[in-house]
Amino acid sequence: MHRNIVTNATCISCGCLCDDIEIHTEAGRIVRAERACALGRRWFFGHPCDSDTTALVDGRPATLDEAVAAAADMLSRADRPLIYGLGNSTCESQRAAVLLAEDVGGVIDTHTSMTHGASKLAAQLVGKVTCTLGEVRNRAELLIYWGTDPVQTHPRHLKRYTYTTRGRFVPDGRHGRTLIVVDVRRTLSVRAADQFVQIRPGTDFELLSVLLAIVRNQPVDGALLEATGVTLERAVDLAAQMKRARFGAFCFGTGLTRTRGHHMNVAALHSLTIELNRFTKFVAVPMRDLGNDVGADNVMSWLTGYPVGVDFSRGYPRSNPGEFTAAELLARGDVDAALIVAADPWSTMPQEAVRHLDAIPHVVIDRPGGARRARARAQFVTALPGIHTPGTAYRMDWVPIAMRASLGTTQPTDEEVLGRIRLEVGVRS
Repeated sequence: MHRNIVTNATCISCGCLCDDIEIHTEAGRIVRAERACALGRRWFFGHPCDSDTTALVDGRPATLDEAVAAAADMLSRADRPLIYGLGNSTCESQRAAVLLAEDVGGVIDTHTSMTHGASKLAAQLVGKVTCTLGEVRNRAELLIYWGTDPVQTHPRHLKRYTYTTRGRFVPDGRHGRTLIVVDVRRTLSVRAADQFVQIRPGTDFELLSVLLAIVRNQPVDGALLEATGVTLERAVDLAAQMKRARFGAFCFGTGLTRTRGHHMNVAALHSLTIELNRFTKFVAVPMRDLGNDVGADNVMSWLTGYPVGVDFSRGYPRSNPGEFTAAELLARGDVDAALIVAADPWSTMPQEAVRHLDAIPHVVIDRPGGARRARARAQFVTALPGIHTPGTAYRMDWVPIAMRASLGTTQPTDEEVLGRIRLEVGVRS
Protein backbone atom coordinates (compact mmCIF):
# COMPACT_ATOMS: atom_id res chain seq x y z
CA MET A 1 0.00 0.00 0.00
CA HIS A 2 1.33 3.42 -0.94
CA ARG A 3 2.45 5.53 2.00
CA ASN A 4 2.55 9.30 1.81
CA ILE A 5 4.87 11.26 4.13
CA VAL A 6 4.24 14.87 5.14
CA THR A 7 7.22 16.56 6.78
CA ASN A 8 7.14 19.53 9.16
CA ALA A 9 3.50 19.04 10.07
CA THR A 10 2.19 21.04 13.04
CA CYS A 11 0.54 19.62 16.14
CA ILE A 12 -1.96 21.92 17.87
CA SER A 13 -2.75 19.71 20.86
CA CYS A 14 -1.05 22.26 23.16
CA GLY A 15 0.52 25.69 23.00
CA CYS A 16 3.97 24.35 22.00
CA LEU A 17 2.76 23.99 18.39
CA CYS A 18 5.55 21.57 17.52
CA ASP A 19 6.09 21.97 13.78
CA ASP A 20 8.67 19.22 13.23
CA ILE A 21 6.21 16.30 13.14
CA GLU A 22 6.49 13.77 10.32
CA ILE A 23 3.09 12.34 9.36
CA HIS A 24 2.71 9.02 7.52
CA THR A 25 -0.61 8.39 5.81
CA GLU A 26 -2.06 5.34 4.07
CA ALA A 27 -5.43 5.07 2.35
CA GLY A 28 -6.52 8.44 3.68
CA ARG A 29 -5.60 7.69 7.30
CA ILE A 30 -2.74 8.73 9.57
CA VAL A 31 -0.75 5.64 10.54
CA ARG A 32 2.33 7.20 12.11
CA ALA A 33 3.34 10.50 13.71
CA GLU A 34 7.11 10.72 14.15
CA ARG A 35 8.39 12.89 17.04
CA ALA A 36 4.87 13.54 18.34
CA CYS A 37 4.43 13.30 22.12
CA ALA A 38 1.61 11.42 23.83
CA LEU A 39 -0.72 14.40 23.51
CA GLY A 40 0.27 14.84 19.89
CA ARG A 41 -0.39 11.20 19.02
CA ARG A 42 -3.78 11.50 20.70
CA TRP A 43 -4.45 14.57 18.57
CA PHE A 44 -3.41 12.98 15.26
CA PHE A 45 -4.93 9.56 15.90
CA GLY A 46 -7.88 10.54 18.09
CA HIS A 47 -10.01 12.18 15.42
CA PRO A 48 -11.76 10.33 12.61
CA CYS A 49 -10.23 11.36 9.31
CA ASP A 50 -13.60 12.26 7.87
CA SER A 51 -17.29 12.16 8.71
CA ASP A 52 -20.37 11.06 6.84
CA THR A 53 -22.22 13.99 8.36
CA THR A 54 -21.50 17.61 7.49
CA ALA A 55 -24.34 19.27 9.36
CA LEU A 56 -27.27 18.62 11.68
CA VAL A 57 -30.40 20.69 12.27
CA ASP A 58 -32.36 19.94 15.44
CA GLY A 59 -30.42 16.69 15.76
CA ARG A 60 -31.18 15.32 12.28
CA PRO A 61 -28.79 15.20 9.29
CA ALA A 62 -29.15 18.22 7.03
CA THR A 63 -27.42 19.91 4.14
CA LEU A 64 -24.84 22.60 4.76
CA ASP A 65 -27.22 25.22 3.32
CA GLU A 66 -30.01 24.21 5.71
CA ALA A 67 -27.72 24.38 8.72
CA VAL A 68 -26.31 27.75 7.64
CA ALA A 69 -29.86 29.11 7.27
CA ALA A 70 -30.80 27.82 10.73
CA ALA A 71 -27.70 29.35 12.32
CA ALA A 72 -28.20 32.69 10.58
CA ASP A 73 -31.88 32.76 11.59
CA MET A 74 -30.95 32.14 15.24
CA LEU A 75 -28.30 34.86 15.29
CA SER A 76 -30.53 37.36 13.46
CA ARG A 77 -33.38 36.90 15.93
CA ALA A 78 -31.19 37.12 19.03
CA ASP A 79 -30.96 40.38 20.98
CA ARG A 80 -27.53 39.55 22.40
CA PRO A 81 -25.81 36.50 20.89
CA LEU A 82 -22.52 35.10 22.15
CA ILE A 83 -19.72 33.64 20.00
CA TYR A 84 -17.31 31.56 22.08
CA GLY A 85 -14.35 29.21 21.61
CA LEU A 86 -11.88 29.46 18.70
CA GLY A 87 -8.85 28.15 20.62
CA ASN A 88 -8.38 25.28 18.16
CA SER A 89 -9.27 27.24 15.02
CA THR A 90 -6.93 28.94 12.57
CA CYS A 91 -6.33 32.68 12.67
CA GLU A 92 -8.27 32.94 9.42
CA SER A 93 -11.32 31.36 11.08
CA GLN A 94 -10.93 33.56 14.14
CA ARG A 95 -11.01 36.65 11.93
CA ALA A 96 -14.25 35.44 10.34
CA ALA A 97 -15.76 34.94 13.80
CA VAL A 98 -14.90 38.49 14.92
CA LEU A 99 -16.45 39.95 11.77
CA LEU A 100 -19.59 37.87 12.34
CA ALA A 101 -19.84 39.06 15.95
CA GLU A 102 -19.63 42.66 14.76
CA ASP A 103 -22.32 42.10 12.13
CA VAL A 104 -24.81 40.62 14.60
CA GLY A 105 -23.97 43.07 17.41
CA GLY A 106 -23.04 40.26 19.75
CA VAL A 107 -20.31 39.38 22.22
CA ILE A 108 -17.24 37.35 21.29
CA ASP A 109 -14.98 35.63 23.78
CA THR A 110 -12.34 32.91 23.71
CA HIS A 111 -11.07 30.18 26.02
CA THR A 112 -8.36 32.61 27.14
CA SER A 113 -10.82 34.34 29.49
CA MET A 114 -10.95 31.14 31.56
CA THR A 115 -7.22 30.37 31.51
CA HIS A 116 -4.65 33.07 30.75
CA GLY A 117 -6.93 36.08 30.63
CA ALA A 118 -5.35 37.07 33.94
CA SER A 119 -1.98 37.25 32.15
CA LYS A 120 -3.37 39.87 29.79
CA LEU A 121 -4.67 42.02 32.64
CA ALA A 122 -1.39 41.70 34.54
CA ALA A 123 0.69 42.82 31.56
CA GLN A 124 -1.55 45.87 31.17
CA LEU A 125 -1.04 46.71 34.85
CA VAL A 126 2.74 46.50 35.18
CA GLY A 127 4.20 45.58 31.78
CA LYS A 128 6.22 42.48 30.97
CA VAL A 129 9.62 41.28 29.83
CA THR A 130 9.44 38.30 27.51
CA CYS A 131 11.06 36.65 24.51
CA THR A 132 10.65 33.72 22.14
CA LEU A 133 11.24 30.12 23.12
CA GLY A 134 14.18 30.11 20.72
CA GLU A 135 15.84 32.76 22.85
CA VAL A 136 15.16 30.70 25.98
CA ARG A 137 16.57 27.60 24.32
CA ASN A 138 19.78 29.30 23.26
CA ARG A 139 20.47 31.44 26.33
CA ALA A 140 18.58 30.49 29.50
CA GLU A 141 20.61 28.75 32.20
CA LEU A 142 18.03 29.14 35.00
CA LEU A 143 14.49 27.88 34.33
CA ILE A 144 11.70 28.34 36.86
CA TYR A 145 8.39 26.60 36.15
CA TRP A 146 5.77 28.20 38.39
CA GLY A 147 2.29 26.75 38.76
CA THR A 148 2.60 24.40 35.80
CA ASP A 149 3.39 20.73 35.18
CA PRO A 150 4.89 20.64 31.67
CA VAL A 151 5.71 16.93 31.75
CA GLN A 152 1.96 16.28 31.60
CA THR A 153 0.57 19.39 29.90
CA HIS A 154 3.38 20.24 27.43
CA PRO A 155 5.43 17.04 27.13
CA ARG A 156 8.01 18.36 24.62
CA HIS A 157 8.53 21.75 26.24
CA LEU A 158 11.48 20.66 28.40
CA LYS A 159 13.10 18.64 25.62
CA ARG A 160 12.59 20.95 22.68
CA TYR A 161 12.69 24.45 24.10
CA THR A 162 14.19 24.66 27.58
CA TYR A 163 15.90 22.16 29.88
CA THR A 164 17.48 19.22 28.06
CA THR A 165 18.08 20.79 24.66
CA ARG A 166 21.49 22.18 23.72
CA GLY A 167 21.52 25.91 23.07
CA ARG A 168 23.95 28.15 21.24
CA PHE A 169 25.16 29.70 24.50
CA VAL A 170 24.31 26.69 26.68
CA PRO A 171 26.10 23.95 24.72
CA ASP A 172 26.02 21.43 27.56
CA GLY A 173 22.22 21.26 27.61
CA ARG A 174 20.81 20.15 30.92
CA HIS A 175 24.28 20.03 32.47
CA GLY A 176 24.55 23.77 31.91
CA ARG A 177 21.07 24.63 33.19
CA THR A 178 19.23 24.62 36.51
CA LEU A 179 15.55 23.70 36.65
CA ILE A 180 13.41 24.83 39.58
CA VAL A 181 9.74 23.93 40.01
CA VAL A 182 7.49 26.01 42.26
CA ASP A 183 4.15 24.35 42.94
CA VAL A 184 1.71 23.36 45.66
CA ARG A 185 2.30 19.63 45.24
CA ARG A 186 4.80 17.15 43.87
CA THR A 187 4.06 16.72 40.17
CA LEU A 188 5.76 14.61 37.53
CA SER A 189 7.81 17.67 36.55
CA VAL A 190 9.36 17.71 40.03
CA ARG A 191 11.10 14.41 39.23
CA ALA A 192 12.99 16.13 36.41
CA ALA A 193 13.80 19.25 38.45
CA ASP A 194 17.03 20.11 40.22
CA GLN A 195 15.11 21.92 42.96
CA PHE A 196 11.53 21.94 44.20
CA VAL A 197 9.94 24.78 46.14
CA GLN A 198 6.63 23.66 47.62
CA ILE A 199 4.27 26.41 48.70
CA ARG A 200 0.88 26.37 50.35
CA PRO A 201 -2.15 26.70 48.04
CA GLY A 202 -3.19 30.26 47.31
CA THR A 203 0.03 31.90 48.49
CA ASP A 204 1.77 32.57 45.17
CA PHE A 205 1.27 36.32 45.50
CA GLU A 206 2.77 36.33 48.98
CA LEU A 207 5.90 34.45 47.95
CA LEU A 208 6.40 36.58 44.84
CA SER A 209 6.03 39.74 46.96
CA VAL A 210 8.63 38.46 49.43
CA LEU A 211 11.05 37.60 46.61
CA LEU A 212 10.56 41.07 45.15
CA ALA A 213 11.34 42.63 48.53
CA ILE A 214 14.49 40.52 48.90
CA VAL A 215 15.70 41.43 45.41
CA ARG A 216 15.13 45.11 46.25
CA ASN A 217 16.95 44.65 49.58
CA GLN A 218 13.86 45.70 51.50
CA PRO A 219 12.55 44.35 54.84
CA VAL A 220 10.56 41.13 54.59
CA ASP A 221 7.20 40.67 56.29
CA GLY A 222 7.71 37.52 58.37
CA ALA A 223 3.99 36.78 58.63
CA LEU A 224 3.66 37.02 54.86
CA LEU A 225 6.48 34.54 54.34
CA GLU A 226 5.21 32.19 57.05
CA ALA A 227 1.89 31.89 55.23
CA THR A 228 3.66 30.44 52.18
CA GLY A 229 5.37 27.59 54.02
CA VAL A 230 8.77 28.64 52.63
CA THR A 231 11.58 29.51 55.04
CA LEU A 232 13.39 32.84 54.87
CA GLU A 233 16.67 31.04 54.11
CA ARG A 234 15.10 29.28 51.12
CA ALA A 235 13.56 32.49 49.82
CA VAL A 236 16.86 34.38 50.13
CA ASP A 237 18.70 31.55 48.35
CA LEU A 238 16.13 31.51 45.54
CA ALA A 239 16.41 35.28 45.05
CA ALA A 240 20.20 35.01 45.00
CA GLN A 241 20.07 32.28 42.35
CA MET A 242 17.89 34.46 40.17
CA LYS A 243 20.20 37.47 40.51
CA ARG A 244 23.31 35.36 39.74
CA ALA A 245 21.89 33.81 36.57
CA ARG A 246 23.24 35.11 33.26
CA PHE A 247 19.81 34.52 31.69
CA GLY A 248 16.75 33.28 33.56
CA ALA A 249 13.21 32.46 32.49
CA PHE A 250 9.92 32.06 34.33
CA CYS A 251 7.49 29.68 32.62
CA PHE A 252 4.17 30.15 34.42
CA GLY A 253 0.89 28.32 34.08
CA THR A 254 -2.70 28.31 35.25
CA GLY A 255 -1.53 27.57 38.78
CA LEU A 256 -1.01 31.34 38.89
CA THR A 257 -3.86 32.55 36.68
CA ARG A 258 -6.72 30.39 37.98
CA THR A 259 -6.05 30.43 41.71
CA ARG A 260 -6.52 32.99 44.45
CA GLY A 261 -5.01 36.25 43.29
CA HIS A 262 -5.54 35.64 39.56
CA HIS A 263 -4.11 38.61 37.62
CA MET A 264 -2.39 40.00 40.72
CA ASN A 265 -0.31 36.81 40.93
CA VAL A 266 0.92 37.35 37.38
CA ALA A 267 1.42 41.07 37.98
CA ALA A 268 3.67 40.19 40.93
CA LEU A 269 5.62 37.75 38.74
CA HIS A 270 6.06 40.38 36.02
CA SER A 271 7.14 42.96 38.62
CA LEU A 272 9.75 40.52 39.94
CA THR A 273 10.93 39.82 36.39
CA ILE A 274 11.29 43.53 35.64
CA GLU A 275 13.22 44.10 38.89
CA LEU A 276 15.59 41.20 38.16
CA ASN A 277 16.58 42.92 34.93
CA ARG A 278 18.44 45.47 37.04
CA PHE A 279 20.93 42.68 37.79
CA THR A 280 20.69 40.22 34.90
CA LYS A 281 18.50 39.19 31.99
CA PHE A 282 15.20 37.60 33.02
CA VAL A 283 12.00 36.90 31.09
CA ALA A 284 8.52 35.47 31.71
CA VAL A 285 6.71 33.23 29.21
CA PRO A 286 3.17 31.90 29.79
CA MET A 287 2.50 28.18 29.31
CA ARG A 288 -0.52 28.46 27.04
CA ASP A 289 -2.76 25.41 26.74
CA LEU A 290 -4.90 25.15 23.63
CA GLY A 291 -3.15 25.11 20.28
CA ASN A 292 -4.13 28.54 18.96
CA ASP A 293 -5.36 30.46 21.99
CA VAL A 294 -2.58 32.98 21.40
CA GLY A 295 -3.72 33.40 17.81
CA ALA A 296 -7.23 34.19 19.04
CA ASP A 297 -5.80 36.84 21.40
CA ASN A 298 -3.83 38.39 18.56
CA VAL A 299 -6.67 38.41 16.03
CA MET A 300 -9.10 39.86 18.57
CA SER A 301 -6.57 42.54 19.51
CA TRP A 302 -5.83 43.47 15.89
CA LEU A 303 -9.48 43.83 14.95
CA THR A 304 -11.02 45.21 18.15
CA GLY A 305 -8.20 46.46 20.38
CA TYR A 306 -9.02 43.87 23.08
CA PRO A 307 -7.91 40.22 23.50
CA VAL A 308 -10.98 38.78 25.29
CA GLY A 309 -14.61 39.52 26.12
CA VAL A 310 -15.50 41.99 23.35
CA ASP A 311 -19.04 43.37 23.13
CA PHE A 312 -20.41 44.90 19.88
CA SER A 313 -23.95 45.63 21.11
CA ARG A 314 -23.42 49.41 20.81
CA GLY A 315 -21.97 49.17 17.32
CA TYR A 316 -18.36 49.50 18.46
CA PRO A 317 -16.08 47.19 20.50
CA ARG A 318 -16.05 47.37 24.29
CA SER A 319 -14.27 45.04 26.70
CA ASN A 320 -14.56 44.43 30.42
CA PRO A 321 -13.43 41.04 31.77
CA GLY A 322 -16.01 39.70 34.18
CA GLU A 323 -18.79 41.63 32.46
CA PHE A 324 -18.36 40.59 28.83
CA THR A 325 -16.58 37.24 29.25
CA ALA A 326 -18.49 34.10 28.34
CA ALA A 327 -18.73 32.19 31.62
CA GLU A 328 -20.02 35.24 33.51
CA LEU A 329 -22.43 36.24 30.73
CA LEU A 330 -23.95 32.77 30.66
CA ALA A 331 -24.07 32.41 34.46
CA ARG A 332 -25.97 35.70 34.72
CA GLY A 333 -28.28 34.81 31.82
CA ASP A 334 -27.23 37.92 29.87
CA VAL A 335 -27.18 36.30 26.41
CA ASP A 336 -30.09 34.75 24.50
CA ALA A 337 -28.22 32.72 21.84
CA ALA A 338 -24.75 31.20 21.45
CA LEU A 339 -22.44 30.03 18.69
CA ILE A 340 -19.77 27.65 20.01
CA VAL A 341 -16.71 27.22 17.76
CA ALA A 342 -14.22 24.38 18.36
CA ALA A 343 -14.72 24.40 22.14
CA ASP A 344 -16.46 22.38 24.84
CA PRO A 345 -17.94 24.76 27.43
CA TRP A 346 -20.06 21.88 28.76
CA SER A 347 -16.97 20.36 30.38
CA THR A 348 -15.06 23.52 31.29
CA MET A 349 -17.59 26.10 32.47
CA PRO A 350 -19.45 26.36 35.81
CA GLN A 351 -22.74 24.49 36.04
CA GLU A 352 -24.87 27.63 36.17
CA ALA A 353 -23.31 28.75 32.86
CA VAL A 354 -23.90 25.34 31.27
CA ARG A 355 -27.53 25.31 32.41
CA HIS A 356 -28.21 28.63 30.72
CA LEU A 357 -26.36 27.54 27.58
CA ASP A 358 -28.59 24.47 27.31
CA ALA A 359 -31.67 26.63 27.86
CA ILE A 360 -31.02 29.07 25.01
CA PRO A 361 -30.80 28.43 21.25
CA HIS A 362 -27.25 27.53 20.31
CA VAL A 363 -25.21 26.40 17.32
CA VAL A 364 -22.08 24.23 17.53
CA ILE A 365 -19.15 24.07 15.13
CA ASP A 366 -17.10 21.00 16.01
CA ARG A 367 -14.74 18.36 14.63
CA PRO A 368 -15.28 14.85 13.27
CA GLY A 369 -15.84 12.54 16.22
CA GLY A 370 -17.12 15.36 18.43
CA ALA A 371 -20.15 14.78 20.65
CA ARG A 372 -23.56 15.28 19.09
CA ARG A 373 -25.41 18.06 20.90
CA ALA A 374 -29.06 17.02 20.88
CA ARG A 375 -30.24 20.46 22.02
CA ALA A 376 -28.26 22.40 19.40
CA ARG A 377 -30.31 24.29 16.84
CA ALA A 378 -27.63 23.39 14.30
CA GLN A 379 -24.32 21.58 14.42
CA PHE A 380 -21.54 21.65 11.84
CA VAL A 381 -18.79 19.05 11.47
CA THR A 382 -15.71 20.86 10.19
CA ALA A 383 -12.19 20.01 9.06
CA LEU A 384 -9.26 19.73 11.48
CA PRO A 385 -6.66 22.52 11.19
CA GLY A 386 -3.19 21.15 10.62
CA ILE A 387 -4.55 17.76 9.57
CA HIS A 388 -7.20 18.42 6.92
CA THR A 389 -6.56 22.07 6.15
CA PRO A 390 -3.68 24.55 6.20
CA GLY A 391 -3.77 27.83 8.07
CA THR A 392 -1.95 30.03 10.57
CA ALA A 393 -1.57 29.50 14.31
CA TYR A 394 0.48 31.20 17.03
CA ARG A 395 2.81 29.42 19.43
CA MET A 396 2.70 30.30 23.14
CA ASP A 397 5.57 32.79 22.63
CA TRP A 398 3.66 34.73 19.94
CA VAL A 399 5.54 33.21 16.99
CA PRO A 400 3.27 32.52 13.96
CA ILE A 401 3.37 29.00 12.53
CA ALA A 402 2.15 28.14 9.03
CA MET A 403 0.34 24.80 9.20
CA ARG A 404 0.09 22.39 6.29
CA ALA A 405 -2.53 19.77 5.57
CA SER A 406 -1.72 16.05 5.84
CA LEU A 407 -5.00 14.65 4.51
CA GLY A 408 -7.79 15.72 2.22
CA THR A 409 -11.38 16.07 3.43
CA THR A 410 -14.89 16.77 2.26
CA GLN A 411 -15.69 18.72 5.43
CA PRO A 412 -15.90 22.52 5.27
CA THR A 413 -13.52 24.65 7.34
CA ASP A 414 -14.54 26.81 10.30
CA GLU A 415 -13.73 29.85 8.18
CA GLU A 416 -16.02 28.67 5.38
CA VAL A 417 -18.95 27.96 7.71
CA LEU A 418 -18.57 31.27 9.56
CA GLY A 419 -18.27 33.15 6.28
CA ARG A 420 -21.43 31.55 4.90
CA ILE A 421 -23.36 32.30 8.08
CA ARG A 422 -22.20 35.91 7.88
CA LEU A 423 -23.38 36.20 4.26
CA GLU A 424 -26.76 34.74 5.20
CA VAL A 425 -27.09 37.12 8.14
CA GLY A 426 -26.36 39.98 5.76
CA VAL A 427 -29.13 38.84 3.44
CA ARG A 428 -31.62 38.75 6.32
CA SER A 429 -30.71 42.15 7.78
